[in-house]
Amino acid sequence: MEMTASAVPARAAPKATAAAPSQQAAGSVTKRLGNELMTLMMSSSPGISAFPKNDGNLFDWTGTIEGAPGTIYDGLKFKISIHFPSNYPYTAPAIKFDTPCFHPNVALDSGAICLDILQDKWSAVYSVQTILISLQSLLGEPNNASPLNNDAAALWARPDAFKAQLMRHYRPVE
Repeated sequence: MEMTASAVPARAAPKATAAAPSQQAAGSVTKRLGNELMTLMMSSSPGISAFPKNDGNLFDWTGTIEGAPGTIYDGLKFKISIHFPSNYPYTAPAIKFDTPCFHPNVALDSGAICLDILQDKWSAVYSVQTILISLQSLLGEPNNASPLNNDAAALWARPDAFKAQLMRHYRPVE
């Protein structure tokens, strides 16, 4: 029996490369980060700033947070690093303090931050600006119920002793 071309099952068309969807996703993340950068640059939120470390990479940023007036951190400026995952905003960015920060919710050695909106309370509606404002607020209003730095949490109720330790570890941002 001879098979004709019409009896042979048609081969499936070659699939598009797997890179296409991820390139599309990366494009939407890049667009979102570009929009957030513009919003942050145009905002008048005092004491916060952030921007990409390199022109060609919107996924790694550096930023600064100044202590809010009237808090123990008033007049101090801290440098932070922000790394955005490829599935941002559906996953929170990784943020850490580069400047040593003596604080109940910051690990002094690594700069890791314990802030609910960066962990279990993350939402895609948050932006770089809302994160920075939350971090600035956290400086003056720590969550002593969930400390990363037990020494800082224990001293928080004693402002003079806390300030002395804070200044012992603080390094001015250049």
